Amino acid sequence: MSTKRRDFLKQAAALSAVPFILPSRVWSAETSPNELINVGFIGMGKQSRGLLGGFLGDKRCRVLAVCDVDTTRRMNAQERITGYYANRPELGVEECAAYNDFRDLIARDDIDAVCIATPDHWHTIPMLAALRSGKDVYCEKPLTHNIHESVAVIEAVDDNDRVLQTGSMQRSMEEFRVACELVRNGIIGKISHVECSFGPPGVPCDLPEEDMEPGLDWNMWCGPGPLRPYSSVLSPRGMHDHFPDWRNYKEYGGGMVCDWGAHHLDIAQWGLGMDDSGPDEVVPPDDPNAVEGAELHYGRNIRVIHKGGFGVHFHGENGEVKVNRGRFEFILNGEVIGSFVDRESGGSLESVIVKVQEDFLKDAKVQLYRSSDHIRDFVDCVYSRTKPITNEEVGGRSAICCHLMNQAYYNHSAFKWKPKKMRFARGSGDEAWLTRDYRSPWSV
Repeated sequence: MSTKRRDFLKQAAALSAVPFILPSRVWSAETSPNELINVGFIGMGKQSRGLLGGFLGDKRCRVLAVCDVDTTRRMNAQERITGYYANRPELGVEECAAYNDFRDLIARDDIDAVCIATPDHWHTIPMLAALRSGKDVYCEKPLTHNIHESVAVIEAVDDNDRVLQTGSMQRSMEEFRVACELVRNGIIGKISHVECSFGPPGVPCDLPEEDMEPGLDWNMWCGPGPLRPYSSVLSPRGMHDHFPDWRNYKEYGGGMVCDWGAHHLDIAQWGLGMDDSGPDEVVPPDDPNAVEGAELHYGRNIRVIHKGGFGVHFHGENGEVKVNRGRFEFILNGEVIGSFVDRESGGSLESVIVKVQEDFLKDAKVQLYRSSDHIRDFVDCVYSRTKPITNEEVGGRSAICCHLMNQAYYNHSAFKWKPKKMRFARGSGDEAWLTRDYRSPWSV
């Protein structure tokens, strides 16, 4: 990427005049094992409540602040954290601070890391601000809302020597690692194609306007996306216990292609050994109205196909590997070697995984990164200053796979891609597909 473009990305992502003062300790090469990591949370919805439990449960961390544009969620999180520390005075947290604007949280020089679990359209701007202010980042998947943002984040982590973990926690689940090790070690032979099962692409938002109760900063919720009338489908009020459907709309998410697709395409990338690369051609389905059937091509011989099925299904010349959360099946030369698809079939997933590892992977040449806890892996890497299992390169490129597939649906067009350079091949695609129209004053 040219110096001119790199400079542009740095300048364009600078936020308004909030001073970012870096504490002296963030310049050190490593975090002292005796020093607690102070964490701030941005976005306090359903997903964040689970993440919060993980960080509170790690004795190396202290949660000092939360941010949410919804007063109810913000205050609920603040009360939960303040109550937690009231019973643990030795940790020195008198009260958790609460903010409406993420910039106020990031401006604090006593916060070392942030956890971002906002809607997708709000991932990148606070992420870049945090990275450039010397903070490490845990951000939910998909890492970005578009390809341009993925490039900016990958560069910002490198430029600022930060640690970033993407919330693609399937890589911290043993069934997915074992499935990918079988594939990477050639146990099922040369791969012809991978089928990934997830729902449809994003659609334009056409929700009707609703009356809004006080306590939500709707302008801030919309942020860099279009300012549209309020809808409870996008941001339900109160302490709801479901995942809101903003993710279905392309202005704020990317449909299930960017939701579950960010998980399963990530595993396809892992199994194919493409964490530092990606597809070189993207092909839409024949039917312009179809919501599955798009393909990512890796060279001339491997296709990743969006279609209903098991979750992630690797097809090799000698067998198959199927994997989903809590489900696994390994077929070799037509024989089922190990299978666990539901509790009713008896046995356990753990016993199947152990036997497959002992019989086929005991002396494997390719041994993938092992993580049993996604948040703990991030905290470990904050201390060691090493890259976690779903670092910026992994998360950014897996997000790019989602965005490329969505563009095939949105434009019903095949195009060539340069994965190493993260741009369209000459004469292919449209540069406008790489980014979005940002609503002022926000930009990336």
